[in-house]
Amino acid sequence: MATAVETELTKFHLSLNVNDLDRSIVFLRALLGVEPTKKRHDYAKFEIDNPPLVLSLEPHGFSGKGALNHVGFRMPDSASLVEAQRRLEAAGLETQREEGVECCYARQTKFWATDPDGTLWEVYVFEGDIEHRGAGQALEVISPSANGTFEKAPAPVTISHRIGQPVSGRYCLADGSECADGAADEVLLQGTFNAAIGADERRKILKEAMRVLRPGGQLLVHVLTAATSLPDGVAVRLPGPASVVEHVPLDRELVAELEAAGFIGVQYSKFRASPCFHYQGVEMRETKLLAFKPSTAGKPSHVAIYKGPFRELHDDAGRVFHRGERVAIDAVTCNLLKSSPAADQFLLLDA
Repeated sequence: MATAVETELTKFHLSLNVNDLDRSIVFLRALLGVEPTKKRHDYAKFEIDNPPLVLSLEPHGFSGKGALNHVGFRMPDSASLVEAQRRLEAAGLETQREEGVECCYARQTKFWATDPDGTLWEVYVFEGDIEHRGAGQALEVISPSANGTFEKAPAPVTISHRIGQPVSGRYCLADGSECADGAADEVLLQGTFNAAIGADERRKILKEAMRVLRPGGQLLVHVLTAATSLPDGVAVRLPGPASVVEHVPLDRELVAELEAAGFIGVQYSKFRASPCFHYQGVEMRETKLLAFKPSTAGKPSHVAIYKGPFRELHDDAGRVFHRGERVAIDAVTCNLLKSSPAADQFLLLDA
């Protein structure tokens, strides 16, 4: 649930392209002396008060286009945002405004402008956090054309389902039209598997997610899971917002269902030691599972060397990574390893 946060000061905003997100976080944590305020598999953000700075990291390799993604300001309120845009337009400069856009795991109202050297500037008001990345993707969505006007590239297509919505049928886009095969970049299942549905229905839901996702597209499952089964005949009765929960699947059971549905790269992006609930002697945890639709493997283009600490690791394609041995991999596998929590355990080289 998004919660608005008031900001008293204007803060400078800097977004950097980084080749390795995890290593950049380690560096900046040491440099700035603070933990990231937001960390996802494809995004990170640091905020400091002295100097007032919002620093975001985008894991896009920057060979040929530099480390700078974009710069800008986070404004304290809507009035400041409107005044900044008014000044630019009064000077005859073009801006592109976006109202309530979902971007970088947050909801924002903003405008974009390009300076004479082609640097993209983002000026925005932060309106609250959200659970998914969102469709607004900075340079990937908005870019200036050669004549200085703005052109929008196709925004990522996200299919979202929440607990309480009908679970049967085929997924639809925001305009109500049926999503074509392989047309979605991301499917978000938010509490879907906490509804009172059986294993057959869960398989149908995952099959439909597989249908609409493009090769390499991602599935995010946000769910409350249990360490063990509830005693026979005991119904789930949780307090507060969790009162909508009707069923709590076992954590390992859900991972097995994702694997059986054909998803690869399944990983826990959120799974903490401290449970959210102790109910009838059962530990229940907020869980986020990230998984990917397989892509067609290409020719070997990289070499992966597993550094340890274990003797060997196995991936979903059946490869075995023995400690210290070189294994030929394709670009798809290389990108998956780079974005995984195990990235620091591998040395990845061009073939």
